[in-house]
Amino acid sequence: MNGPETSESSFNRRAILKAGSATLTGMAAAGVAKAAPPPMRLIAVEEAWACPEWMDAMASVPAQGLEEDEVRAFRMLAHIGDIHARLLDMQLRQSTMDQNAVDMHVLSLTAPGVQSFDGATALRLARLTNDRLARIVADQPRRYAALASVPPQDVPGAIAEIRRARRELGLNGIIINSHTRGEYLDDRKYWPLFEAAAETGAPVYIHPRTPNPAMAPLFRDYNLWGAIYGYGAETGLHLIRLISSGLFDALPDLKVVVGHMGEGLPYWFYRIDHMHRNMVTLAKPPLRPVLKKMPSDYFRSNISITTSGVNWHQALQFADQVVGADNIMFAIDYPYERTEEAVSFIRSAPLPADKLERIAFRNAERVFGIKPAA
Repeated sequence: MNGPETSESSFNRRAILKAGSATLTGMAAAGVAKAAPPPMRLIAVEEAWACPEWMDAMASVPAQGLEEDEVRAFRMLAHIGDIHARLLDMQLRQSTMDQNAVDMHVLSLTAPGVQSFDGATALRLARLTNDRLARIVADQPRRYAALASVPPQDVPGAIAEIRRARRELGLNGIIINSHTRGEYLDDRKYWPLFEAAAETGAPVYIHPRTPNPAMAPLFRDYNLWGAIYGYGAETGLHLIRLISSGLFDALPDLKVVVGHMGEGLPYWFYRIDHMHRNMVTLAKPPLRPVLKKMPSDYFRSNISITTSGVNWHQALQFADQVVGADNIMFAIDYPYERTEEAVSFIRSAPLPADKLERIAFRNAERVFGIKPAA
């Protein structure tokens, strides 16, 4: 019938349309009409790991001399929660990652790595642990990347291992746990390690360990030697020594990574730069090495920082302002920190989406050569 609609037919049509709209609304609420977008990819870049052979070797190191504090720390962790089990247990690790929607761990041998041993033992353990990590990555390349351990106490051996780890094993960088036998890497005898890293495109993660023997006594009081303060003070000192030595002027392509929001140094940028300028330009002759840039500038050209162990939005916002989102990477510091806390921190961070993506995974892909998600 082509005539005008009756009131009854108009009502029926409105009822049908209303019912259809309600059905579509219900389908959308149930996730049928439009699926929720997947969560932002998370690559955590400072995630500790160990194997039984390394555990056994560390247990045999004498608890005296230069390595006294490190051995004490290792043995103390055996009695705190299930730290040692979490370092060893890959199934438990992956379960924790899955429960918290963490896509990838960049694995590295936990501190002090191979740096507590004599040169020959250190090189043997470095090769063993790097081989083991390479197999883990080969088995699950979507879940794991890895950093190679090297023995600074054997410079030729360390150089050979950097090249092997990169060219044969395909590992994503190297990790060195700050000082070795109380010596820092700004000493020119260690620069060939950095030359090999730059040559192979390997970023160097400078990871904390207990303060070196010259500093250690003042940190033992009140148990200040660990993550509460000693790690950051020791590693921050190491990093500013590297900057001051002119290393990055000599090797402008070298990439170094440090954790824990830059080990406190970004908060000091103004004062470091201000005093550096005074000591170079006002003093005759200069009281410091003359650098091509201000010290803080190397954080934007050569140094990246990670969020490991600092799940604090104010610190992240400040780092974004002074270091830049391109130079910050997400990290958990598993198993020493809680995965759920770190994930909640980064997913709720008050930064624009494009910056969060860079911090959460894109910078890690670029710095460590990790393939983007398929």
